[in-house]
Amino acid sequence: MIAARCAVLWLALLCSACASLSDRQRDRAAGIAAAARSQVVECTHADACALRSPLYDLGEEAWAASTPEAPRHYAVILDQGSDALLARLNLIRSARERIDLQTYIFDKDDSARLVLDELLGAARRGVKVRLLIDQLSAIADLEILAALSGAHGNFAIRIYNPSFGKAKLNYLDYAGSVLCCFRRFNQRMHTKLLLVDGRVGISGGRNYQDDYYDWDAEYNFRDRDVLVAGPEAEAMARNFQLFWEARRSVPAERLNDVGRTLLDEGVPAMPVPRYLRPERVQAAIADASDPAVIRERFVDTAYPVGAVRYIADLPQKHRRERRDDDAPAAPELEALIRSARTEVLLQTPYLVMSKQAQAMFREMRQRQPPPQVVVSTNSLAATDNPVVYSMSFKYKRRYLREFGFQIHEFKPFPEDAPVDYAALMPEGPPLTSPGGESGRGSGGIRGPSGSIGPSSGGSSGASSGETTRRLQRTESRPSFLSSGAGSEPLPLKRAGVRMGLHAKSMVIDGETAVIGTHNFDPRSENYNTEAAVVIQDTAFAQALADSIRRDMSPRNAWVIAPRAKPVVFSGLDYSLGKVSEALPIFDIWPWRYATSYEFQPGPDCPLPVTPRDPAFHRCYVSVGDFPEVNVGPKWLYTRVLTAFGAGLVPIL
Repeated sequence: MIAARCAVLWLALLCSACASLSDRQRDRAAGIAAAARSQVVECTHADACALRSPLYDLGEEAWAASTPEAPRHYAVILDQGSDALLARLNLIRSARERIDLQTYIFDKDDSARLVLDELLGAARRGVKVRLLIDQLSAIADLEILAALSGAHGNFAIRIYNPSFGKAKLNYLDYAGSVLCCFRRFNQRMHTKLLLVDGRVGISGGRNYQDDYYDWDAEYNFRDRDVLVAGPEAEAMARNFQLFWEARRSVPAERLNDVGRTLLDEGVPAMPVPRYLRPERVQAAIADASDPAVIRERFVDTAYPVGAVRYIADLPQKHRRERRDDDAPAAPELEALIRSARTEVLLQTPYLVMSKQAQAMFREMRQRQPPPQVVVSTNSLAATDNPVVYSMSFKYKRRYLREFGFQIHEFKPFPEDAPVDYAALMPEGPPLTSPGGESGRGSGGIRGPSGSIGPSSGGSSGASSGETTRRLQRTESRPSFLSSGAGSEPLPLKRAGVRMGLHAKSMVIDGETAVIGTHNFDPRSENYNTEAAVVIQDTAFAQALADSIRRDMSPRNAWVIAPRAKPVVFSGLDYSLGKVSEALPIFDIWPWRYATSYEFQPGPDCPLPVTPRDPAFHRCYVSVGDFPEVNVGPKWLYTRVLTAFGAGLVPIL
């Protein structure tokens, strides 16, 4: 095994050395890109011919009403994917001076290409545009990266933490990175930010890929961002600047593979976009310029709030020797959780906890009375990462019994999710809301029988290869754990457009709201840089709590609860299961402490109850450990990971 690892590492380093450019070659490539950049500015107006936007004006209003002692902000929850894209397009068009965009994933599908073209359009009309992408999931097209590096004098693109000085890695590069530089390879920029003119910023869970905006025909994320208009945008700008100037942020034209493309071909023309759904793209473009649409979707739903905090890790988090204040996200979020008096409402796609987090929840459980901890997370059927779910499954007893969690697992086909099915389905919205009205943002897709479930239609015309590539993209895991069939969303019993939870949010005591990028997991604590927006405002916190509770409703989630105790041997079963769970390997006890339950309303059960209620087992029916999953080899795969995967927890 050691010899094999050494051989892989040697081959990776050899290939990297052969592909590397000399300093002189890098300078030549950078010169080629710089010489090709157009300096023509299409607009001579002081405002860069910016679109007049009521959403942008929220920032102006907040600044005008603020003083250093009493800052004022507007905050908008971006729950629906199509709205989140629309807000981004509108803000990019309304920019007058500068746009800073920082993200973990930037694809080249419909939504990503649309945003990219809007950024280039802003640069051509006189706006300074800076695009910073983590290397692990950057645009995987050297022609596009080379074209962007020489596109315009107002446009700059940098890649964060590139392994082997490359933008695009192959599997040998991945293996070599793991073997030679495991810690550095895992240190990813997971921070996400769109900031316009230092006035309005968007941060949250979404990247730039169709499945974050309800535009994918196979799998979409139930995600959440927050738009903040006001003085705290200055903190966002300062944090972005530190990342932009960090040594690990490398101009795209100075990377080995992009530079080689420039040396061999010069600056290529930007490829003509080939949209899978051009009519949907045109509709988004039209809505982004319609002030009435923008006012209805965002301005009318904005919350006036006071102080806002943008808590964000610094790139110095990735240094071997770092100060405590280089990585403030995890400790500040922990402090918020510890401050809870009555309730922590937590939403995370990946319910895996560090030892420090486990110790915190054990301590909170000992208080009298302990605060309730209510968790919204993914089921195995909904998750984009079965590896991570396996660890969550392993520790269900601990979460329920020792920490007192109430866990709700998101269904793959939620009946009442904030999804724009009209945009998702090419033939139109084959759905009706609970009240019988069809339209934007209503529930699940209804089939001919009237039962709620997924539709077998809705293909966007994507090739099978493109679909497979999308399904293999796992948002916050390093690629050596998230590529291949083992980490794809699992096959289900029904076909259709699946949803997976991706929102990272929290409400403390109904008063403090948190929306950000932090998954409340070991990777977010130790490896990734993260950011969170904290708003202490009761009305805003209540709106966020309502959104999270909607995801936990019986129509959208299963409840995780202890199994009904068998008549005999219940104590022995529990003890053996507890011992098995504690083992780092060979956790093979087949009868788990908890399983999934579905609410069954009836005359005696008009409303959902908690698992601690005596009526629980009368009102809920067990649907098995992995409901909706096509049980077979994937079930065995999950159980094997449960038995042998505990060592992966620190990097999950």
